[in-house]
Amino acid sequence: MSQFKLELAGSELKYVLEGLIALEQEMAKICETSDDSDEIADVGNDLIELRLLLNPLKERAINQFGDSITDFSRDEL
Repeated sequence: MSQFKLELAGSELKYVLEGLIALEQEMAKICETSDDSDEIADVGNDLIELRLLLNPLKERAINQFGDSITDFSRDEL
């Protein structure tokens, strides 16, 4: 398996995390509300893969940049 490495500033990583967390929430909602067992299985499998990426990424981001890296509020704008 080949690997892809990318260096991101905290502000850039924040966008990546925000998008991945939003996607995770959408996928979880589909799994919770869908009546289609095939859809639940497909989205559920993708959700597992997403969480395998997101959880360690989020943990490393918080360790390096602090908890504010996952604060996506727009109140300051």
